[in-house]
Amino acid sequence: MKLRLSQDARPQAMTLLIAAALSIALWFIPFAEILSYPFRIFVTFIHEGGHALAALVTGNSVQSLSVAMNASGETYTTQGGVFSQMLVSSAGYLGSMTFGALLLVLIRRAVAARIVLAGSALLILILTTVFGLFKPMVSGPWGSLTGIPFTFFAGIALAVGLVAVARFASARVATFVLSMLAVQCVLNALLDLKTVFFLSSPLAPSVRTDAVNMASATGIPALVWTIIWIVVAFGILALALRLYVAARDRAFDARKDKDSPFEQKAEA
Repeated sequence: MKLRLSQDARPQAMTLLIAAALSIALWFIPFAEILSYPFRIFVTFIHEGGHALAALVTGNSVQSLSVAMNASGETYTTQGGVFSQMLVSSAGYLGSMTFGALLLVLIRRAVAARIVLAGSALLILILTTVFGLFKPMVSGPWGSLTGIPFTFFAGIALAVGLVAVARFASARVATFVLSMLAVQCVLNALLDLKTVFFLSSPLAPSVRTDAVNMASATGIPALVWTIIWIVVAFGILALALRLYVAARDRAFDARKDKDSPFEQKAEA
């Protein structure tokens, strides 16, 4: 069934396309990755936060969460049963995709970008202070202590940056930054899954990945789990895009956010 972009979705879609084009362009410009570095670190926090949340939901505890300067991350949790291990291992890549898809829907539904950015800042702050600082100092493995300085610095910097944009930037700039976060979550989730797909090949060097953890827990090859994750990720993205292009109903339009730059333009 074809997706058709509704008339009222076009202003948001244009902003989203610009954010996507800029994100892709940065990959091909030498040394331009420094501009997308904060977004990459943000996605890593979301990825690791997905592991942490899945562990808590399944009755396990989170011992530490760390983010490295190269934008990789690690989350140590207690191990439950097979189902728990499967959910925790899957929650990284699929969590990033789901978070990006959620941001897309919130943008489309005209939820104020300032509110979403402030909420995202609070999420990063909680991950940083509770799981990146407090938990590893109290109960984390000794190896996780080395990741505290950068994790704490990066998390606080991200939270402050998001709050600053929410507080001081115009509604249009705030919406563009939110669109960049959504695009980065989606694109990085897909790119990381592509990397895991190749690392899961029988001919690839042995590297510890979430797919390998799934294979250890279930006995099913890591490559199979990677393919399943890719299919699910595209399913989440397809659902988000379907919600994105659909026309909003009149009841919603009557409650639309006055802080939205798209609505302000329509009212002018």
